[in-house]
Amino acid sequence: MRYFLKLNVISILYALMIFVPLELMLNVYRISRLTNWEIGTVNILTGVILIVDVIGGTILLVFLTKKWLGERKANFWTVILWVPYFVLFIYIFASLFPITYGGDAPNPVTGLLAMGGFIVYPFYILILNFFSMISGDKTIKTA
Repeated sequence: MRYFLKLNVISILYALMIFVPLELMLNVYRISRLTNWEIGTVNILTGVILIVDVIGGTILLVFLTKKWLGERKANFWTVILWVPYFVLFIYIFASLFPITYGGDAPNPVTGLLAMGGFIVYPFYILILNFFSMISGDKTIKTA
């Protein structure tokens, strides 16, 4: 049961890792309007947060997967389990912060970028799971 809970926590972190940059990318106009920042400033901030999210999230998730989940093949369930949590986060965010001002609607190209990210993201999770499985300590003790 503990393994199941840890697997779901890792899946929630995977969902958050794609949710935060995606929402920042989709809400550039809203952030710009509410903070009175230029759109270029918001885009730079979003890019920096995306880079920090990818680097920090990768290190955190490889470490947690190695420590909590070990070298089980069941770790690969995270490739699928992040999707329901991501949908839940999107639903909660859209319910709490609906777009009421028409100028806040995202660009159509943003949807294409999001679809490309959704296609690549499961492969990213597979690579992280594989890397966390093979990067364990494999020293032979002779004593």
